[in-house]
Amino acid sequence: MQRLQAFRFELMPNGQQERQMRRFAGACRFVYNKALALQKERYERGEKKLGYAGLCKLLTGWRNSAETAWLAEAPIHPLQQKLKDLERAYANFFAKRADFPKFKKKGQSDSFRYPDPKQIKLDQGNGRIFLPKLGWLRYRNSRKVLGDLRNVTISLSGGKWFISIQTEREVEQALPTGGAVGIDMGIARFATLSDGTFYAPLNSFKRHEERLRKAQQAMSRKVKFSNNWKKAKARVQRIHHRIGNARRDFLHKASTAISKNHAIVCIEDLQVRNMSKSAAGTVDAPGSNVRAKSGLNKSILDQGWFEFRRQLEYKLAWNGGHLIVVPPHNTSRTCPYCGHVSADNRPTQARFECVECGFEDNADVVGAINILSRGMQQLRDEGRDTTDASVGMLAGVLPASARMACGSNRVGGRKQEPAETTTCGAIYA
Repeated sequence: MQRLQAFRFELMPNGQQERQMRRFAGACRFVYNKALALQKERYERGEKKLGYAGLCKLLTGWRNSAETAWLAEAPIHPLQQKLKDLERAYANFFAKRADFPKFKKKGQSDSFRYPDPKQIKLDQGNGRIFLPKLGWLRYRNSRKVLGDLRNVTISLSGGKWFISIQTEREVEQALPTGGAVGIDMGIARFATLSDGTFYAPLNSFKRHEERLRKAQQAMSRKVKFSNNWKKAKARVQRIHHRIGNARRDFLHKASTAISKNHAIVCIEDLQVRNMSKSAAGTVDAPGSNVRAKSGLNKSILDQGWFEFRRQLEYKLAWNGGHLIVVPPHNTSRTCPYCGHVSADNRPTQARFECVECGFEDNADVVGAINILSRGMQQLRDEGRDTTDASVGMLAGVLPASARMACGSNRVGGRKQEPAETTTCGAIYA
């Protein structure tokens, strides 16, 4: 099995190297924006869009032109890679996977990529790497780079430079461990598993929100583009960088633990973009509860649900497991015992009580159980064997471990003592 993996390290450049990297990032941004402007002009004139080969021919002319001769100071391959990025952005737009390509701004996602491994030399023993027109760069060698080097990406984030080394290597196909589990994503609980355990949310943005607000207020009082304004802007960027690092660390720990202990993971196909749309409306049709919806949107985006799903997908593949995505409708309104669907089954946000059979449980646990059930049914519809993966799911019967996950419940209107107990606790990653 071929595995592509990236290893990210912080760079420790000297002053000359840092200035060169800023110039190279600026040259790549200029080429991207110039090519995008050219494509838009051709579209307005009714001409056909240029492909990657046609843009590369123009790039040669730009480098030889007297007006943009400074482009020749940057290595050619990173400039060509920006044209490839633009081509990919157009492909994603036409496939309706992304919005129309936008012009890049200075200081936002500054990066450039070296695609040719023959031009790169990696010296792990001394913690340094050789890159064209930059020379030997030192980096914080925190882990060993495994596999054959494919490409290298240099990026600026939070005022620091980072290097991402992508490698390829052959690994044995791992055998999955554990059974199947359903996961219900939420805000009060970041992730609730069908066995009753749950991951408490980190709320990284909320923890730093007050500090970020003060830093942004201080920045707004400075004269724009002055030295003090630049210092204040750097403080704001560092806070954003810390928020992102904390969220990313939390998601990696949670997704690693789940992927290592389960062979099949079932999650909802949540459309985060639609869920976090503004409720402000228009002048003619103003929205309602705009402030409350704004707070909800902020909490949804603070969780990082889509990134969590992305990490689960590739980590399960590495461990030999599978990720199953199921439709999200009515997962928290369906009784897992009798199958009755009703909005009245949720008397509160946290509690589920079936109006038909009296089944009671935590609403998030019920949602996770229904997600697991739908995932298993999806596998059976595809003709796969789910005997071992169903972790005790008998035909038409809710597993006792799931029923008793959060204490006793009621069946048929009467209280039923648990036949077995499971731990229902929070996991703080």
